[in-house]
Amino acid sequence: MPADGKSDMERIGLFSEMGYITIGDRYVSYYMRHFNEAASKNRQMLPGGTKTLSALQAGYFEPQFVRIFDGEAYSNPVQLRRRYRLAESKKNLGRAFLPSNGDKLPCGLGSYYGTIGGPYAYFSAQLKAKEKYTSPGKNFYTNPGKKGTGYGYASVTIGEQYPHAPEVYEAGRIDAKKAQEEHQRLVKGGPFKLNLYPREYFDMNPYFNDQPLPPVKQQPPGKKIAPPFKPSSPAKKPGGMKGGTFDPYPSHSDDPYVIKKSKAVTTNKGGQIFHPPPGPKSRPITSIMTLNVTRSLNVMNYKTACLTLY
Repeated sequence: MPADGKSDMERIGLFSEMGYITIGDRYVSYYMRHFNEAASKNRQMLPGGTKTLSALQAGYFEPQFVRIFDGEAYSNPVQLRRRYRLAESKKNLGRAFLPSNGDKLPCGLGSYYGTIGGPYAYFSAQLKAKEKYTSPGKNFYTNPGKKGTGYGYASVTIGEQYPHAPEVYEAGRIDAKKAQEEHQRLVKGGPFKLNLYPREYFDMNPYFNDQPLPPVKQQPPGKKIAPPFKPSSPAKKPGGMKGGTFDPYPSHSDDPYVIKKSKAVTTNKGGQIFHPPPGPKSRPITSIMTLNVTRSLNVMNYKTACLTLY
């Protein structure tokens, strides 16, 4: 332990302090010191100068052009993916897993179709029997704390309260009514009206007249015109009913029902009924255009036939 200081253990936590490598070195001032002192000593690297870009190899680090994919084998990505799938399929221990059944869909709201356990009684919508509710009774009523400092507030201090002053209901309306009656009592006569107020150029009512109307003129009695001649009924058009004729319709004559005698059927000597011979009958006829087509286009010349223009 040194006589004038702490030991190395107390100072830095070591048994003994390590020696320094710069003890005895000459002091070098950092003022006006070279940034790169080694660059100014001995011989330096001398480049050959810049070279322009050309098709030659000069100017590159390598003596010859080196290709990136030189000597690399061709790889087929489709073949590599197939090999990868085959290698992965060999890792399978068995066949692909297939579920026993597909998903079952519910058939409505609240349905348990497709579930594993089915419905639960805990989620049933049926109400359980409950005991009748009995009210626990009312709690104690207490007055809340009174707010205020006591100055200017009634019923807050310990002393007496302010005396009660009754207030009439709708006092403002009653006072206004009394003031209006007093005003009407002091009024003498009606309101002053001046007849010299300015008027408009035209009256508001164009039909108003201050002058009395003249007496009503009486019209002289006129001659009465005889009404025009009207026939009793319009002319009737002749028809099957004879409504437009002068004579009335003749009375109906009763025709008695008479049975007509049937004629004898004409027969031949053999007693058979006579049937006249039938007339000529029509039959389908081929059109002229079809006949011309059949004649011009047949089995012999259908391969060499051509269109004929007229």
